[in-house]
Amino acid sequence: MAIKAGNMATRILVVDDDPVIRDIVSAVLRRAGHEVIALSSSKDALDRVDEIQPAMIVSDVTMPEMDGYELTRRLRAKPSVAQTPIIILTSHDSAQEKIRGFESGADDYLTKPFDPPELEARVRVLLRRTAALPSQAPQAKGKTIAVFSLRGGVGVSTIATNLAVALAQLWNCATGLIDLALVGGQSALMLNLSLRTSWADLARIPTESLDAEVVRKVLLAHPSGAYVLAAPNRPEQGEPLTGSQVSRVIAIAKEQFPYVILDLPHDFRETTLAGLDNADQIVVALAPEMASLHATASALDVFETLQYPQQSLRLALNWVFERRGLPRKDIEDALQHPIDVVIPFASEMFVPAINRGVPTVLEAPTSPVGALLEDFAYYLSQADHQQNPPATPSPAWQRVAARLQQRQQKRA
Repeated sequence: MAIKAGNMATRILVVDDDPVIRDIVSAVLRRAGHEVIALSSSKDALDRVDEIQPAMIVSDVTMPEMDGYELTRRLRAKPSVAQTPIIILTSHDSAQEKIRGFESGADDYLTKPFDPPELEARVRVLLRRTAALPSQAPQAKGKTIAVFSLRGGVGVSTIATNLAVALAQLWNCATGLIDLALVGGQSALMLNLSLRTSWADLARIPTESLDAEVVRKVLLAHPSGAYVLAAPNRPEQGEPLTGSQVSRVIAIAKEQFPYVILDLPHDFRETTLAGLDNADQIVVALAPEMASLHATASALDVFETLQYPQQSLRLALNWVFERRGLPRKDIEDALQHPIDVVIPFASEMFVPAINRGVPTVLEAPTSPVGALLEDFAYYLSQADHQQNPPATPSPAWQRVAARLQQRQQKRA
């Protein structure tokens, strides 16, 4: 007999073959006000999940028949629970185990023994994040900003991720972050989001069948307000994707978000060109060295051939090494294009942020690099936003406004 719906927003499925752990987790969640269905078998969970219709799943890793990673992978293949948050519980505390959990599609990873308040907090955050997915109601067309370089290692994903988060924080709005680096994309991992859904879920859907509801279901929500369309977990999963599909998804995203950031690969394949063609602004990232300078010159030549307007291009010079780089003026003279922002060498900021999945604009917004990235996001913002201060200014907006005022006072 089917289980009645009850309070659908708080029904949690707990899967653990250890009766003691199962009872402890269930008791913690019930005390927090959730309805709990507890099962001892991963096979039972897979068979009954459609009947139970949980709002969240908490699963152990080590179980007979099927471990928690395989259970998560199989659950993600079911459309009915593709978006359901999943927390993995394990006694193994290592980076490798955490990566395995995220690659299987889990949303969070909690090591046993755990403190009950920590489990409660993580459940609360994931439920709130899922409930906060953007509505389908279209709005005015958003601004699309592509971040691109023909040379790897210059911080394209770092810049794109920080821009998406900074814009969300500046204007108290949801932003879209679309990862088109279909082989080894990093946007989701840089926000500590598991790859439970990705472009792989859209690649085999005909262009004409893509709509706002379909796209909404594959977005990964981040507490900052950024929503990520992640690159596939495996390269072959993105191979069927076409330029027309990419163009369609960007058009849909522009109706849902005031800002859409594209994290592009280092090539001019069909899907990359679809991103560039649909961008309102292109941020070209480069490093102060000859190979990057050559790659940037080549990219600018292609842009000219494609007749992209010069005013839509912005250059971001990223000092990815500490010293002995090419001077800014020499780079500008060689490219015949001004550099709009110079990101100083700051491995002590960027590397830990990448490893923990916390972008610098969240980790250290008042640091020199965090402030610079916030200011750059403001610089790229829509004119309407810049000309009309928000009724309730966010902390990020207040920081940017204070720095703008300081600069104006210095020039006066």
